[in-house]
Amino acid sequence: MEVNRLLLKRIVENALSEDVGSGDLTTEIVFNKNEIAVGKFVAKEEGIIAGLPVAEQVFITLDPWINWRQLVEDGTKVSAGHTIAEINGSVQAILSGERTSLNFLQRLSAIATKTNLFVEKAAKYGVEILDTRKTTPGLRALEKYAVRVGGGINHRFGLYDAAMIKDNHIEEAGSIVKAVALLKESLPITVKIEVEVETMEQIEEALACKVDIIMLDNMPYEEMKKAVDMIDGKALVEASGKINLDTIENAAAAGVNYISVGALTHSIQSLDISLDLYKP
Repeated sequence: MEVNRLLLKRIVENALSEDVGSGDLTTEIVFNKNEIAVGKFVAKEEGIIAGLPVAEQVFITLDPWINWRQLVEDGTKVSAGHTIAEINGSVQAILSGERTSLNFLQRLSAIATKTNLFVEKAAKYGVEILDTRKTTPGLRALEKYAVRVGGGINHRFGLYDAAMIKDNHIEEAGSIVKAVALLKESLPITVKIEVEVETMEQIEEALACKVDIIMLDNMPYEEMKKAVDMIDGKALVEASGKINLDTIENAAAAGVNYISVGALTHSIQSLDISLDLYKP
């Protein structure tokens, strides 16, 4: 899994602390420590699976002796009724970790599934799909991992790894030229500069500053095509702003390099996955 293991462990521990707290009152009273349960994780609808190593981490955090068997890899497209993992071990650990593991699995699989729908529509135009910083606080690393599982590409992870001048930066600095000049005085040459624009005049200003990426924000598609022609390869072009599955091909056909979609992570309906226990 392409997520730092120490970070993953911390995320899972925080989630379990939130849900289990000082103990699972129901499970710890009804079942003793020696009782064993067997179960399987089943996809109840079609989708792309993501987050199986996260679910495993939930259970081994509760009980290092838990037996987890992953039956598919993250990134596998499954149909309804497909068993994706099996588990056996302490009934206390399994029942206490059930909801937390499913929360991770269902959300991350939904992100991967949604991302893949966008990726497939944009692929025939040679356009790549980017995510955004519109993620669940504390879960960004996992949600951006799920985007990659679905075939998308990560935009910046945070404010620390790329310079991006947005509308409020421009307003406060006074112009794109001033903001870019200040950045170039201090940034290492290895850090790219991206500018968000809304008008042709701002594109001219950004081009004059020789920025690396120009983001066309909420731009009508006919205007977007004119913008791409104006930029003419002098910078990479990203389209953004309320682009959905019905409109993405218009943006892709305009000739942009990337399309960023906040809905990959901020508007997600969890994929239906269940944990079914049975007597061994």
